[in-house]
Amino acid sequence: MKSFKRGLGFVTTTLLSVSMLFGCAGGKDTPDDAGSGGTDSGGKTVINVTFRDDGIGENGSFYKWLKEMSAAFPDKSVEIRPAPIQASEGDYFAKVALALKSKDTAPDIVTEDTFILNSDASAGYLEPLDERLTQWEDWGNGSFIEAMKKGVTASNGKVYGVPYNTDSRGLWYNKDIFKQVGLPEDWQPKTWEDVLNAARTIKEKAPDIVPIWMNMGKATGEATSMQTYEMLLYGTGERLYDDASGKWIIKSQGILDALTFVETVNKEKLGPPLSKVLNGQAGNTASREYLPQGKLAISLDGSWITGNYLETGAAPWPEYKDVLGFAPMPTSQGQAPGSITLAGGWALSIPSNSKNKEKAWEFIKFALNKENTQKLVMSSGNITVRADVAKDPEYTKMPFNEIATEYLQNAEFRPAQEKYPEVSTQIQTMVESVATGTSPADAMNKYAQDVTRIVGAEKVIEK
Repeated sequence: MKSFKRGLGFVTTTLLSVSMLFGCAGGKDTPDDAGSGGTDSGGKTVINVTFRDDGIGENGSFYKWLKEMSAAFPDKSVEIRPAPIQASEGDYFAKVALALKSKDTAPDIVTEDTFILNSDASAGYLEPLDERLTQWEDWGNGSFIEAMKKGVTASNGKVYGVPYNTDSRGLWYNKDIFKQVGLPEDWQPKTWEDVLNAARTIKEKAPDIVPIWMNMGKATGEATSMQTYEMLLYGTGERLYDDASGKWIIKSQGILDALTFVETVNKEKLGPPLSKVLNGQAGNTASREYLPQGKLAISLDGSWITGNYLETGAAPWPEYKDVLGFAPMPTSQGQAPGSITLAGGWALSIPSNSKNKEKAWEFIKFALNKENTQKLVMSSGNITVRADVAKDPEYTKMPFNEIATEYLQNAEFRPAQEKYPEVSTQIQTMVESVATGTSPADAMNKYAQDVTRIVGAEKVIEK
């Protein structure tokens, strides 16, 4: 569940695009009209649940979990119907936004990445859940980690979703490859130069292996913004948004340093071919093919990727727990706090245009109780948002859960600002332009112009 990984585009609302929106969703359980449910021929209330299908259909962990929850849901007058959107990371949010606008296409429950939730709430697409949450014992009795509630709270102070996972990010690396080229199997880089030097060693001594993979394209959307650029930018001590002044930072040394790291990886050919990294399936290619096949040494990615390697995952790899290491991403010069991670997560929300809000809410409470949340995070490789699950021995014994949770101590979060999704698209454009040869300075100048246009000259600052 990633965080997994994301982007926002702008879609022209036309009758054609609405009619085709769910046409690519696939899967025998996808309804022809994957909008808000009604009743089926058997008289049951249909609750459509929309989520992203990244190309593996019914083999996806969320899909399997949803089918299990549907079968177990006590209210047999309700049919829970999967309504996946098959889309790249960069397209899912635009397609969801288009669907949420209309009662004809809005589902009853939608998976919301917490980075987009504030924007969708501000647009009036989501139902506030505060009154319902006050009646739900789990929400107020400490079952949920309190800090995780921030991700589903919009700028107006209202809650618009129930979180079901979170994540951290770091450097996955293949210990067998490291041993082969003489690098330490317990790798703990202290600076960016340590990371680059390890990649250089791999390039020199194992030329058939890709040294390091980072998302760098517009097609991988939020994965490029969050997992690459913001992991680098925040590692310089800079931020996207200056809370003190309430302005977006459009020019700084930190921006240049982050972009220079991207430039170095590409100029020195330390990464994969651009044809691989600039398409929408880049993240899956790295985690499901290159890493398990021993063709990639280092991957800057999220804690969730191990879900691919479980027996029920998209790329089963029993040896992953012995072969992989998960090192913290260091700050640029090793300055405090020493390492950095960005945390995100996903939530279940109820669209304003849902026709079955009460039944949808009853299902959310059931699906996201302790037992069922634990099933989802353990099958997907994510970190739990529930304090009670975090203490469960079955959860804590899962490989990498403990270390991934430890990285949250230095976690940073994306700005909870309505304009963030639009700014994020400019980040993706900026990073891709550097990956394809634009200088960091020129890319930053273009970014500054574009963000100023989006948020207004009175809302930007240079450092």
